[in-house]
Amino acid sequence: MKPFTYIVPGSVQEAVAALHEYGGAARVLAGGTDLLVEWRRPGARMPAVVVDISRIESLRKVSLEGREILLGPLMTHGELLHSDVIRSGGALLASAASTIGSPQIRNRGTLGGNIMNGAPCADTVPPLIALGATVTLSSADGDRECHLSGFFNKPYATIAMGEELLTQVRFPALPPGTKTSFVKLGRRNALSIARLSVAAVVYVDGSGVITDARIVPGAAHAVWKRSMEAENLLIGRSPSHTLFAEAGKIVSDVVIKETGRRWSTEYKEPVIAALVRRTLENCFTVND
Repeated sequence: MKPFTYIVPGSVQEAVAALHEYGGAARVLAGGTDLLVEWRRPGARMPAVVVDISRIESLRKVSLEGREILLGPLMTHGELLHSDVIRSGGALLASAASTIGSPQIRNRGTLGGNIMNGAPCADTVPPLIALGATVTLSSADGDRECHLSGFFNKPYATIAMGEELLTQVRFPALPPGTKTSFVKLGRRNALSIARLSVAAVVYVDGSGVITDARIVPGAAHAVWKRSMEAENLLIGRSPSHTLFAEAGKIVSDVVIKETGRRWSTEYKEPVIAALVRRTLENCFTVND
């Protein structure tokens, strides 16, 4: 491993000042579950400067302000899983966090790292987009906000500039009675990386009719996006196995249309349809 300059800021201001000084020569270290593995690979490009933000306690908080949940990017997946605030107002995010790695990884890996790494298999991103999350990026020039749905340019690439630090994730807390689910498919039952996943948030009225829906497949598109066509199919209709199967077929058709047919299509085409159906069925008890 080549030598590098190691900086441990004690505040966001110190961190963004270091990023401003060193620019593209610096890498941010949070939990380290992605970065340290990357550096161990033969031929890995080492940064000249590492900015370790793990001791900035203000980035490790969760709070409910009004009807909005605010998350610090240093929250670990284990903390997301066990947070009463998240389990109450964003249960599918806690569910997604429970599927990540092992207990050791969940206790080290961070929400911010999962977002900033931009890996298509990131488990927390589909739930956050379904929740309507917004992220705050801080730099020496101030803060800017953007919707998470527009944060990713391509796999492993975001709109964040080299001098910017992710300092907050926020989303509206789900009202009581909202139906949610997260389903993940991996090669094995434990320590799995998502081959495909689906996050769903569904709102129903007093008569049980669906009034709004958000469906976000993971590891399916080049970047994450809501499946608007399937969402529109659900609105104004009552939950049923037939309806959810139709929604799954629509999502599958759109994914294949956008990604094209390749060696994995024969597998993914029916699987993504089944995952969408299963995710929606998990939100309800349907009788048909």
